[in-house]
Amino acid sequence: MAPLHTTHVAFAPSLRIAALVWLLIWIPIYWRTWGASNFLQLCDIAVILSCVGLLANSRLLLSSQAVVSPLVDLAWIVDAASQLLFRHRLTGGTDYLFASQYPLAIRLLSLFHVVLPILLIWVLYRVGYDPRGFVLQSVVTAVAFAASRFTTPSKNTNFAFTDPFFGRQWGPPAVHIAVSVLFMILVVYLPTHIVLRKFFQMGREQTSLSEPNIDS
Repeated sequence: MAPLHTTHVAFAPSLRIAALVWLLIWIPIYWRTWGASNFLQLCDIAVILSCVGLLANSRLLLSSQAVVSPLVDLAWIVDAASQLLFRHRLTGGTDYLFASQYPLAIRLLSLFHVVLPILLIWVLYRVGYDPRGFVLQSVVTAVAFAASRFTTPSKNTNFAFTDPFFGRQWGPPAVHIAVSVLFMILVVYLPTHIVLRKFFQMGREQTSLSEPNIDS
């Protein structure tokens, strides 16, 4: 089906209800299992902001998470597949997925990493990309990374203490955070932003969503 080239678009009630139900189920379970600080993880922030974006018909919120989700979730999928198929740990970002002390049903909730990028690309195909999402996600990342530095070092939330590739801290805490944020912006977000802007950007005036419904 061709993308809609209308200024005002709203998501079908069924999709918005599904987003709300997911949040009502997923947040309490994750909070109880992993703790509140886990919601500083970029992937968890992406889930929350994407669902809020659907509920609020916000192209900006959805675009911001489309900047981060494809490559970050792809890295998660590759790491999980490496551990599952080859018993080889890449970044350690999916170690929890294979920790038997946690119920399998709870661990399987993390399969949102597979669904979310597909959903966001579909959304942008239908309603277009708001380039301000790049700036918003850069700010969200800076705040999340800085806040992660105040969490338990052993959890290494958002790799705020040691990087996932060399297992080291790049200078003092502020420097390490700055390097990490710049890496995400320049290596992950900027290329994705360029691709999304090329293929999905619609008119700059299209920053809010309302009827007609998007239901397929």
